[in-house]
Amino acid sequence: MVKGHARLAMLALMTILVHSALTCYPSSGFAADSFKVGVVDPQAVLEKSKAGRRALDGLKEYAATRQKLLASDEDALKDIEKQLKEQESSLSETQKREKQTQFRTKLQDYQKRAQEFNQELTLKQKELVDDYMKKIGSATKAVAEKGGFTLVVDKGSENTIKIVIYNRDTLDLTDQVLKEFDRQNK
Repeated sequence: MVKGHARLAMLALMTILVHSALTCYPSSGFAADSFKVGVVDPQAVLEKSKAGRRALDGLKEYAATRQKLLASDEDALKDIEKQLKEQESSLSETQKREKQTQFRTKLQDYQKRAQEFNQELTLKQKELVDDYMKKIGSATKAVAEKGGFTLVVDKGSENTIKIVIYNRDTLDLTDQVLKEFDRQNK
């Protein structure tokens, strides 16, 4: 939510700056006809680029490996619970308490591991996005400078906050940035 507000505030600031530049300084050579704006979808660049797909596949593989470990822990919990139910009538009160304590301890360990896994996965996702946003920024800068663009805005996607509501297809630099990104990150 905070990230969304920050993006909206940034968009408002950019709009004000662009409007101010176009209206307040027309004689400075910074006129509307020399002001080129482009849009890019960083999420699409990450998902469609070779380096981005490798990174996302690595993240998925990491998550799958951790999920297998959690599934193994879950199976062990089910076995203990099943044994406890099957043997309940034949166990003494002391044995029942021991099995229940063992079950609770394993359940707590499982819950702790699951929570740690979720935190690790969230951290890895954040690190990946931060790293790739820097790389996408570099590729975007190269495309913008080559094409004479003054401003390139994150257009967002269906999976992220949409900043740009409408743009002509000719302003979308995503494919160009994707090619440059792949060139820079082989």
